[in-house]
Amino acid sequence: MTDWKLKLYHSSPVSMRNLIASARGYYLRSWRYSSETDKLMAEYLEHETWSSDQWQKWQDEKLAFVLHRAATQVPYYREQWNQRRQNGDKASWAYLENWPILEKEAVRKFSRQFVADDFDPRGMFHEHTSGTTGKPLDLWWSRSTVINWYALFEVRGRQWYEISRHDRWGMLGGQLIAPLAQRTPPFWVWNAGLNQLYMSSYHLASDLIPHYVDAIQKYKITYLLGYTSSLYMLAVEILRSKRTDIKLKVILTNAEPLYDYQREVIASAFNCSVRESYGMAEIVAAASECADGQMHLWHEAGIMEVMQKNNPVALGQSGDLICTGLINMDMPLIRYKVGDSGSLAPENSICACGRSLKVIRNIEGRTDDVLYTVDGRQIGRLDPVFKENLPVVEAQIIQDGLDQVTVKYVADVNFQPQDGQSIIQRLQDRMGNIKVILEPVSELPRESNGKFRAVISKIANPNVK
Repeated sequence: MTDWKLKLYHSSPVSMRNLIASARGYYLRSWRYSSETDKLMAEYLEHETWSSDQWQKWQDEKLAFVLHRAATQVPYYREQWNQRRQNGDKASWAYLENWPILEKEAVRKFSRQFVADDFDPRGMFHEHTSGTTGKPLDLWWSRSTVINWYALFEVRGRQWYEISRHDRWGMLGGQLIAPLAQRTPPFWVWNAGLNQLYMSSYHLASDLIPHYVDAIQKYKITYLLGYTSSLYMLAVEILRSKRTDIKLKVILTNAEPLYDYQREVIASAFNCSVRESYGMAEIVAAASECADGQMHLWHEAGIMEVMQKNNPVALGQSGDLICTGLINMDMPLIRYKVGDSGSLAPENSICACGRSLKVIRNIEGRTDDVLYTVDGRQIGRLDPVFKENLPVVEAQIIQDGLDQVTVKYVADVNFQPQDGQSIIQRLQDRMGNIKVILEPVSELPRESNGKFRAVISKIANPNVK
């Protein structure tokens, strides 16, 4: 939502906000589900009992199709292979190991060149996301891709926990759905199209959280999905207030790691199990936690390799996650470096849940620092600040004090003074009337693993005495 649309939305009465959210929800529902959804779900459920040989055959066939399509019908890859041929390289594109590692910068810079010749981005679903690094990415999905993805999500992201898209559910996310200055409820919006209560993660102050809990009860929410840090804050206040009337079916965490102490607190507050998930907007990999506490890969989403310095490591060893998408064949990403590190369990690891899906031993590198506001709130994610096509290549937010943050950014050639003001305004919308220092730089410093931290806090938690 652009800045002027956001202001218009915030100035609208609550009933109109709900109407706008619901209209968007019905639009998304029309893209995500069709008469094929139930059939696809049944197929994905059957896949979970496949043998390793069946999985190997299925992935080999999908991979062969994707690699050939990418090399012959996707402009970015076709040009890459043409150049290799001109330079005398006779390597076959039919083998995944012959493809180079794909960095996010290439996808950011040449996004439309990754769309296959037989698709026009104007007729596809467009996803614009800054990701966890402050880098904006433009992604396109055909309707077939969207339908397949959400059928897969319905099975692995919901059905495993005996819930469905038809249940009334709540989401704690990073969209600024209420002005930060607003100190009276609602801090949420009802999206009838998706049966979703979307709740602001920016208003989770201790004196406001009771209103969230009341809303969860009022709207008869059956499960919650959200940032781990936001769900944890909500749970802490529920326990502190000694409320015992909250019982949900399950809590699903995303976007941030789930630590044992957080799981324990969240489970106690909501009287239900807590399950972790892993994924990204590029949909080249995904995983979800089963009832036995294991994170299972969704093999239909993609093939995951683990590498150190672009060389494969043994199973069980940690390294960069390199993923090849198998579900979005119309904007295929081959050997894509997702920006996370982790490790896969050994091949002989068998989960008690009975599913044949591979197990991820651990996911590392997803933790952003938490920022703190003067009024005691914690802000877990600020990547929406850089969404909506701001001409910023990448950015880093550093909290110097409770009342001051510095934003280091690499500007695009189209960057204008008003874009800087937009960054300042968006941060103040989320953190209050703080001082925001803009610091343009030619590049952002990387750590030893080649990454940079998108959010850094230099202050101690003011809520810990």
